[in-house]
Amino acid sequence: MAKKVVATLQKGAGKEFTKVVRSIKSETTGAYTFKEEMVPNAQVQEVLNRK
Repeated sequence: MAKKVVATLQKGAGKEFTKVVRSIKSETTGAYTFKEEMVPNAQVQEVLNRK
């Protein structure tokens, strides 16, 4: 099923977006969690520079 999703995103308007996965460290436990976002290609650096 994942192949179908990837193939769909590679055609048409899907090329204008990038999936960004960030690891975020918890201040209380020290454990890492991951946050996934679909962002426009032009805003990738802005998203990665956020804290």
